[in-house]
Amino acid sequence: MSAKVEEINGVKIDKILVSVFQRRFKSITQEMSIALTRTTRSPILCEAKDFVTGLYGARGKMLEQTENLPILSFSLGPVCEYIVRYFDGEIYPGDVIFHNDVFSMGNQNNDVAVYKPIFYQDKLVAWAACKGHQADIGGAVAGGYNPNATEVWQEALRIPPVKVYEKGKLRKDVWELIFANIRFDMVREDMKALIGSCTVGERRMLDLIDKYGLDVFEAHKEYLYRSTEKMMRAEIRDIPNGVYNGESTVYYDGHNVGSRYQIRVKITVEDEEITFDFSDTDPQTPGFVNGTFTSSASAVMLTFLQMVNPDIPHNDGMVRPVKMIIPEGTILNARYPAATTFGNHLCPATADAIIRALSQAVPERVTAGWNQLLCGLVTGQDKRKNLPYVDIVFLGMKGGSGGTYGYDGYDHIGMIDASGGVLDQDYEMFEQQAPHLLLKHEYLTDSAGAGLWRGGLGIETEIKINGEKMSCVTFGDGDVEPAFGLFGGKMGTLNKIEFRYPDGRVYTPLSKELVSGVQPGSVWFQQAGGGGGYGDPYLRSAEKVLKDVKNGVVSIEKAKTDYGVIIDPVTLEINLKSTTELRSMRRNGC
Repeated sequence: MSAKVEEINGVKIDKILVSVFQRRFKSITQEMSIALTRTTRSPILCEAKDFVTGLYGARGKMLEQTENLPILSFSLGPVCEYIVRYFDGEIYPGDVIFHNDVFSMGNQNNDVAVYKPIFYQDKLVAWAACKGHQADIGGAVAGGYNPNATEVWQEALRIPPVKVYEKGKLRKDVWELIFANIRFDMVREDMKALIGSCTVGERRMLDLIDKYGLDVFEAHKEYLYRSTEKMMRAEIRDIPNGVYNGESTVYYDGHNVGSRYQIRVKITVEDEEITFDFSDTDPQTPGFVNGTFTSSASAVMLTFLQMVNPDIPHNDGMVRPVKMIIPEGTILNARYPAATTFGNHLCPATADAIIRALSQAVPERVTAGWNQLLCGLVTGQDKRKNLPYVDIVFLGMKGGSGGTYGYDGYDHIGMIDASGGVLDQDYEMFEQQAPHLLLKHEYLTDSAGAGLWRGGLGIETEIKINGEKMSCVTFGDGDVEPAFGLFGGKMGTLNKIEFRYPDGRVYTPLSKELVSGVQPGSVWFQQAGGGGGYGDPYLRSAEKVLKDVKNGVVSIEKAKTDYGVIIDPVTLEINLKSTTELRSMRRNGC
């Protein structure tokens, strides 16, 4: 009996060719990513890789992406669909469109996107796009983070969809208008690199369509969407039907010390569909600690994708069975003209709420809490080059991830929104690109939450900052509540930033603060906490605890108090009798 031959629009589907298309789409976005890494100038892009590259269908639906920074996983597609509607009937070969506007589906002001339509034989068939965090985007504060902001105009230059090239010709007036409002010349060069990345995507897509034909491309693209949707529906089907609730807290809005806001999610699983409903989340804040729909939707998707088959292709079919309700006016979807720069960094708190909810349904798929983000952005004058500079201190901003069923957390990979991205800077490049000297950067003993599977380690960093006319913005969380443990696991440790001035004074800024007049020669001290533990730490094997002690992960004191393992400080051997007695007493409730 012959297998049924499937057709779409009269084209016979070759399932092997479907796989070829999917892998080719992925390789194109990866090549775009490589091109962007090699041609950008800001360390935010060329080292930290705070960007995403992608391909989209003619109507803006996601074909494939390479998300170097996971929080950008849902950031390009919604804008592409918006641009298609915005320029309806006025999209031409050779157009290049810029966009960052958070009130037309953008995710963050600093994350500026480039879109390039791809035409085949005068027909719009696809889009190449990329988005990267720019070193400056205008506004009141260099670098783009303004904790004092209460409205969008105090944060950034808004760029709704605007053509900087039309029909292949540079619109010089538009180009100069944009960059006249941006402080650093490197941003101009980085945006050129983004355009080049899109050109690489355009060329490769045209080669692909030319090889197989447009009809074959369109039919197999649609089949890929349907196949991906089936994969995601199968993953959702494995989650027990039900309603699951989770909650997390966001601390300090940048204006009212001690303020806190709750993120609440109700997750409904019904057969092959899942809904994330944030209707009960607290209203937006008066400051910049607000999200946009797109930043919050990205947080939902990247968290959920950690709990499903990692081989699911990243295209529109992936999101079809997933519904998100994020009401306007909440802290996760602030109403115009609110300040929203902090929105990307609400991802960890959003993830915490989702993890707590789904831990009730799929306990073996979730992790314990990850370290929250707390970092800083330093701007000033580099007297070595007589040039202004900006540096986000990537080295110190991450801590540990949470432990999960069967595995310890990753060390120094905190910030669930940046796992797999925001890489550490190369030490030598760091000292060349900014007038700073790295004094210390090492794992922090006892920072990981104890558990049957422990959390990942946090770190401790010290940097002498030697610029002139320096100011610093701190932004983040995790200085009030550590990463949480799950199923008996213990919490991680807190985040902390200090300025240690040459005259001996020590200043501890708030988690969202603009610090002016930082003295040259000051030491930036930062502690990034560890991830939470998963499972009862008294069930962890004594041998693993001993190994952690020998490696400096756990102290002898914590081995005893957190794990019930007694180790001789001289011989570094386990006292089996005392350990057995201590653990037995714990089991008996003594």
